[in-house]
This record gives sequence, structure tokens and C-alpha cells, in this order.
Amino acid sequence: MTKIAVVPGSFDPVTFGHLDIIKRGASVFDEIHVVVLNNSSKKPLFTVEERMALISEVTSTLPNVHVDSFSGLLVDYANKVNAHAIVRGLRAVSDFEYEMQITSMNRVLDEKIETFFIMTNNQYSFLSSSIVKEVAKYGGNISELVPKQVEAALKMKFGFE
Repeated sequence: MTKIAVVPGSFDPVTFGHLDIIKRGASVFDEIHVVVLNNSSKKPLFTVEERMALISEVTSTLPNVHVDSFSGLLVDYANKVNAHAIVRGLRAVSDFEYEMQITSMNRVLDEKIETFFIMTNNQYSFLSSSIVKEVAKYGGNISELVPKQVEAALKMKFGFE
């Protein structure tokens, strides 16, 4: 049986923290579906298509990683791709309460799907897409926070190149 997992998120944009979780998940599961969720409560900088293209580019060396998008319930997407696991990254204790609520709801919706939490590497524990966008907006150095393709895309969005 193939072990398939879903790594969901808005990835606006994908950071080294996200990549840390994706790579580590890819080393545990046979197949990883990185799914860009279209969250109606957020106002993204990048379109879903742009985010998918950036993720595809920075994960191109990981043959068991697939990139997709989805609107709706995560458990519905997981069932669509025959995934039995959801992988979520945790940066700090503050993430846990929010993640626990989502995991509990997903469990009510489909008890066959397990959620696995991976603690991010300590060097990325402060990192979020929001912080990256804020620093990039003012021309700050983000080279240690995101892959070079993402850095270039942010500079273009904010008119620095």
C-alpha cells in the first residue's frame, strides 16, 4: 500500500520553513501532495497558479512531490488523492492550539485520515509568509528566508526588479 500524505497551506509565498516540512514529509511518505488551498479569508499576494508554479519549481528535485490546488474541505481533497495522512508543520507552541482545532474537525469529518505534526527546524521557527512579505515589501534582505526563485518573484511583485 502506497503511503500518501497531503501537505496543505496557502504558501503565499513558499518559504524555507515550508520546504523543510515538505522535504521531511517526502522522506517519510511514498507520495506527498502539496496542496495550495484557496483560503477565502486571506488576501494573497500571489495567485494560486503563481504559488503552484513556485512550489513546483522549488520541489522539482523531489520526485515524490506533486503540487495541486483545491477549494473546499481538506478531507475531501485527501480522499480524492487516496491520502490517509495530513502533514502539518509546527513552529511554536502558539501554532499548536490552532492546529489542534483543525485536526479535531478533520477527525470528525473523516476519522480514517490521520494528521502528523512535524516541528520545523529551529532556524525557521520564527518564519512566516507574512513576515517574508513585510520585509520584501520594504526591500529587505530575504535571501535566508526563501529560495532564490521566490525572492525574485517577490522583488518583481514589489517593483524592485
